[in-house]
Amino acid sequence: MMPINQAKRSLFFMLTAIFLMFPVIALPASPKRIVSLAPSLTEIICDLGMSERLVAVTDYCDYPPEVIKKPKVGGFANPSLEMIVSLKPDLVVLTEDGNPKSLNDRLRNIGIKTYIFRARRIKELPQAIVDLGIALGIPKRAELNAHRFSTRLDRFEKSVQKHTAGKAKKAVFIVQPVPLVVAGKETVMDDAFTILGIENIGAAGGRGYPKFSVEEIIRLEPDVLFFGKGTKMEERSKPLLNKLSFLRAVREGKVFFLDVAVYRLGPRIIDIMQEISDRIYP
Repeated sequence: MMPINQAKRSLFFMLTAIFLMFPVIALPASPKRIVSLAPSLTEIICDLGMSERLVAVTDYCDYPPEVIKKPKVGGFANPSLEMIVSLKPDLVVLTEDGNPKSLNDRLRNIGIKTYIFRARRIKELPQAIVDLGIALGIPKRAELNAHRFSTRLDRFEKSVQKHTAGKAKKAVFIVQPVPLVVAGKETVMDDAFTILGIENIGAAGGRGYPKFSVEEIIRLEPDVLFFGKGTKMEERSKPLLNKLSFLRAVREGKVFFLDVAVYRLGPRIIDIMQEISDRIYP
């Protein structure tokens, strides 16, 4: 039998070897003062339970309700650098799709830590939440939220495929009626339509948010028309709907106004997809 002292030494050396082979990975310190530069980011950060650490958001951040009274740093395309610096944040979270790259460079040059959120598509969101959670020092919470979102998306997608087989519909999402702008290819709305098995006629206009024509909508004849709520959209849409009044979709009242969350790649996009599905496949 091995002497006790020798056994202890052997165990010590074995544990040391294991430690050296698998070093502990240090997580970044959880930031205490966060500035969010996009409404979608604000929603994700709050969904991760970090709303109390947000010291400022953009003028357009209005959800959840507790962020409305937070200090504002301007729009997400042109936030105030001076305001951000004055708040002494230990992390500024930006989005690759919306915030100017030059702002990130300027913040880093003056020593302010930044994080760029890179997801642009719905199916990229779960991994992006996990990555952001690591930057925020809360990886486990982020993994849980990402898993919850993925599970809902998977179940939703399977359910939609089951109930919409052979019933493909066409739709258009109108961003603004004058000048007429629609959601085209490679947008969150286009993503949602694709997952739902809906043909996005706005994709005919190209990528992003192209200008469209009334004649093109008439020619492509969507089964449903969607608008985003906000800025008196229901009133502003009336002249356009009058021009489209002979379309079957308009005659049958298949014109719907969706919550502004439709523009945000965040946790609520699943709820918007459910509403779209309910409207187009009643």
